[in-house]
Parts: sequence; C-alpha cells; structure tokens
Amino acid sequence: MTTTAPHANALKIMVIDDSSTIRRSAEIFLTQAGYQVVLAEDGFDALAKINDHHPALVFCDILMPRLDGYQTCALIKKSAKFHATPVLMLSSKDGLFDRARGAMVGSAAYLTKPFTKDSLLAAVREHTGGGAVATQE
Repeated sequence: MTTTAPHANALKIMVIDDSSTIRRSAEIFLTQAGYQVVLAEDGFDALAKINDHHPALVFCDILMPRLDGYQTCALIKKSAKFHATPVLMLSSKDGLFDRARGAMVGSAAYLTKPFTKDSLLAAVREHTGGGAVATQE
C-alpha cells in the first residue's frame, strides 16, 4: 500500500514493520508532514518494493517474521543501488547490544518504539539533509 503525499516532489519514506499499528502511525505522521510513504509488512515485502519506489530513507523494525530487521538492513546496504540509503532501525528494546548490532549491519540510527511524531520527523530531517516538503512558506 502506498500513500501519495500532497507534494509530487515529496521525499519517499519506507516503513517496514510487522505491526499494522506502527505502520499506520508512521504513515499518518509522515503524510501529515508532506512525505510520500511506502509501507512494507516485513523484509521480503520491503525488498520487493524498494526497487520500484526508491525511498530516500527506510525505517526498519528489528523483530519481524521471516527476515528480521538486521538481515533486511544488511541486504539493503549490500545493494549497489541502495547502499547510500539511510536505514533507521525501529525497536521496542533500547539496549546497547541492539544499537551496536544495528550499526554493524549499516544502520544510520536507532529509534525506540513507541516513537512520537516529533522524534520520527526529527530522525527524517536529520538523515535526509532536512529536505522536508513541510508546508512552511
């Protein structure tokens, strides 16, 4: 499922999470801020969609069935086409080990769930060079 933002030149953000609640929250927050959102239920779904959508940033849950977030991040980072795309890990655990393991597979940052609208948007701005299409005139 893809949601189109009101701006045609809006950055695309991919959100990979097996929780429909987390996907929906992220979609609402990001769409309201003027981003296009691509949703994926797990790593396999994300890898199938990433080529078609070329997101500027990827949020990736760690604990997912079939292909976990670490494996998904590593595969994205090994791709010649997407190795420069920032991948931010999402997790309900805020442990040092999880952060270190995320960094080892190429994750740019780590966001703890449940996230707030402000923390999500701050992470997007930080890792996309502030290229928000926010409705500030």
